[in-house]
Amino acid sequence: RRMGERADTAFKTTGSKWLLPVSEYLGFPLDQVNFLACQLFALAAAFWFRLYLSPSHANPLVRHAVATLLGIAFLIFCFGWYSAHILTVVVASYLIIIKADINSVHRYSMVTAMGYLTVCQVSRVFIYNYGILSTDFSGPLMIVTQKITTLAFQLHDGMCKKSEQLTPEQKLLAINVRPSLIEYLSYNLNFLSVLVGPCSNYMDYIDFIEGRHISQRLRQHSGTCNGQNGYDKTPNPSPLNAVCKKLLVCSGCMLFFLVVTRSLPITYNVDPDFVSHAPFLTRLIYAFFSIQAARPKFYFAWTLADAVNNAAGFGFLGMDENGKPSWDLICNLNILGIETATSFKTFIDNWNIRTGIWLKTVCYDRAPKHRLALTFILSALWHGVYPGYYFTFITAIPITMAARAIRRSVRHYFLGSRGLKLVYDILTWAATQLAICYTVMPFLLLAVEPTLVYYRSMYFHVHIISILAAIALHRKHKPKDPSATTKTFSSASSSSSSCSAQCQPVHSNNNDKVD
Repeated sequence: RRMGERADTAFKTTGSKWLLPVSEYLGFPLDQVNFLACQLFALAAAFWFRLYLSPSHANPLVRHAVATLLGIAFLIFCFGWYSAHILTVVVASYLIIIKADINSVHRYSMVTAMGYLTVCQVSRVFIYNYGILSTDFSGPLMIVTQKITTLAFQLHDGMCKKSEQLTPEQKLLAINVRPSLIEYLSYNLNFLSVLVGPCSNYMDYIDFIEGRHISQRLRQHSGTCNGQNGYDKTPNPSPLNAVCKKLLVCSGCMLFFLVVTRSLPITYNVDPDFVSHAPFLTRLIYAFFSIQAARPKFYFAWTLADAVNNAAGFGFLGMDENGKPSWDLICNLNILGIETATSFKTFIDNWNIRTGIWLKTVCYDRAPKHRLALTFILSALWHGVYPGYYFTFITAIPITMAARAIRRSVRHYFLGSRGLKLVYDILTWAATQLAICYTVMPFLLLAVEPTLVYYRSMYFHVHIISILAAIALHRKHKPKDPSATTKTFSSASSSSSSCSAQCQPVHSNNNDKVD
């Protein structure tokens, strides 16, 4: 959630004011207090949901109904009447799925959900005039947009396409029958993911509600383990260890935020006195550390959301190579991968993983041509219409090209010994982190004026270096198939499997998209 609201809007909300005394006592905006209260309540409710409302104790209809009602209650508690926007787009999308021609249902759903989201994003900029008010409901709306479009494409796969037209992954996730109203509402509005996500696949969610989620994945694992079928006789693995580890990560992130992040405000990068009097190196170092310090709030929100899903028994990936249960099916980031990234691509692949998978699922894998450009456009539109977002996306293009060209031209010289490889890794880590810092600054500054102030104070040095490097090295090496580039957004195939290996006890990563 956002930490930099203006003072005059800090304690306003269209949601519940029950926790206003807590908000005033702690000095945190009321919307953040409401959000945290809902997520902690969701954590407790998730344990209850798994233990007392398990598939063996309650039928799927009851589980769907409870998950939906709790989710709607959270929306109303946090956003008041603004929650009507989210409910409206979900109901409208269900009508499309039921009434529209099944051959075009994916197109209608995409236009409706993205159109509604864009209208809300535009009003947020031009009506709220850049104040990120506590009435900002765009986060849940962004998550619901992902779910609506994911389901629509997978429904089209299952009901309109022949098996040979689908990839193996699409076959597994294809939906062969239209969902009922309660199933649709539950998938989109369940309390586990309604506020922060992550976006999961409909078939995985239905398996979870109906009690097949863990047993199917255990059977898949046992099928690859020399024909042993002992998992059918063992109880479902408990998510308690995974939840505790993730909550420990959350505690560390919260502590870091309270102690470090608040003392390194992003806006100080464009403070007139700082820009005009501080030496370039000082400004560069402050920018680096202020961006590093901005990440833990994302780590906190996404890791807590993952823990909530796990506590309810959702998110089981299977058994890892050591025979231990892995609960990283819907993890959204890999903190270790982010903080140690030695390339722009690695950084992005480990940050907001589920959004990368969504972009690949609904756009990159399906666009007949201009796949990369369309994926960039969809990602930018989904994030919103703040100019800072577009500065970030445009800046990322030459940096990605330059990074790839430099790697192809230089890397092989450093592979001769472990010492040289270590030097290469350290240099590429520093370059990657500085480039990310430079690229994502506009994402956090949002507006045109502060973005230009920042880039002028940095003499546009990363723009210049990356463009020159890309041009100079382009002649040496013809670019590879552009499909490689898509990894910027399509961390899907790598992420869905790599998440299992990488998003172990700590998940997270880095980059800087605001969700």
